[in-house]
Amino acid sequence: MLTTIIYRSHIIKNAPFESFTEMVEAAKVKNEQADVTGILLFNGTHFFQMIEGPEKSVLEIYQRICQDKRHYNIVELLCDYAPARRFGKTGMELFDLREYAPEEVLQAVLDKGTTKYQLFYNDRALKFLRTFVEATEKENYFEIPPADSWVFIADNKGAHTQAEVPDNAVDCSFAFQPMVDPFAQKILSTEALLRSPGGDSPESYFAGLSGNALYEADLKSKKVAFAMASALKLGDQSVSVNLFPMTLVMVPDAVNFLLREIQINGLVPEQVTIEFTESEVISRIDEFTGAVRQLKSAGISVAIDHFGAGFGGLLLLAQFQPDRIKINRELIKDVHKSGPRQAIIQAIIKCCASLEIAISAVGVEKAEEWMWLEAAGITQFQGNLFASACLSGIAPVAWPERKADL
Repeated sequence: MLTTIIYRSHIIKNAPFESFTEMVEAAKVKNEQADVTGILLFNGTHFFQMIEGPEKSVLEIYQRICQDKRHYNIVELLCDYAPARRFGKTGMELFDLREYAPEEVLQAVLDKGTTKYQLFYNDRALKFLRTFVEATEKENYFEIPPADSWVFIADNKGAHTQAEVPDNAVDCSFAFQPMVDPFAQKILSTEALLRSPGGDSPESYFAGLSGNALYEADLKSKKVAFAMASALKLGDQSVSVNLFPMTLVMVPDAVNFLLREIQINGLVPEQVTIEFTESEVISRIDEFTGAVRQLKSAGISVAIDHFGAGFGGLLLLAQFQPDRIKINRELIKDVHKSGPRQAIIQAIIKCCASLEIAISAVGVEKAEEWMWLEAAGITQFQGNLFASACLSGIAPVAWPERKADL
């Protein structure tokens, strides 16, 4: 199967350009042996490379490229399949863009191509090439330092003592995880995450429940969440809980139940956020949005959790204007080296900025993920990189410190 991979990267500082011309000559031989062809562009700071050939060979070569210490911040822009090679006449060709005007290098590259792709410039892979040559997206080429540039130092001041489940008759518990601003070293909010009494996942807690029984259990569990949050003595810090969207529709008087439990436990609506997941289809959108209006009228904030992972995310933004969205872990994962994920997250940031909707990133586990997201403009994070979810309590937060500053 003919496979195409396109990536961009940063050259390391003080690297002699002559070493790259030698690298290209060696790569040309290896590529020919592997039946792989390629085009490498260089603009003085960034590399852009397109490699094509049998899938196994292309993937093996790309893995070696990713391990090459002469460049860093490697971002995969495309991994796709094609019926024919775009550059069948060369094993590897290097173009130094500093020696060409933009229109000249485009033509020079196309001259190395097969006849078919010289004629058709609407090919998606070649559009990436044009974008790089014309430097239309350079503002998105975030240069992040290596992960080992940072150390994460646990701060016990952010930890809270264990909160006991308030009623022996309840059949659930909660783990708590803070949302933080790493550079400000500030805890912004704490999320109560539903668990079984033994600490198992929400799926375990809801196992065997369906229909109204599931929604009633979902709502009643919030009584425990608010009681445990109160026992943790969070003060005026905000607390968030998750709720199935259809719980508001299927359980009569659900909004008033939430308001009563908030008051009973000494909390105020303004410090509470209800998070709705996209993973459930909202079949009665008018009733749902009506209930959301009731929540917001009472002072409760609303958020969309796992945004980008489920049904109708953009429609939900248009329907009820949440105060916050939390970008799904699957979009966050390895964002520092994924062009498609970066483009999607940048579009989400731009959309939410226009609508004055706050954004946080959840499930952040790697320093490189956090650094790229911070560079893109996100400042609020939740994930094991900073603090893991702690059953019946809040774990210490690990704040990042640059090694050079220590």
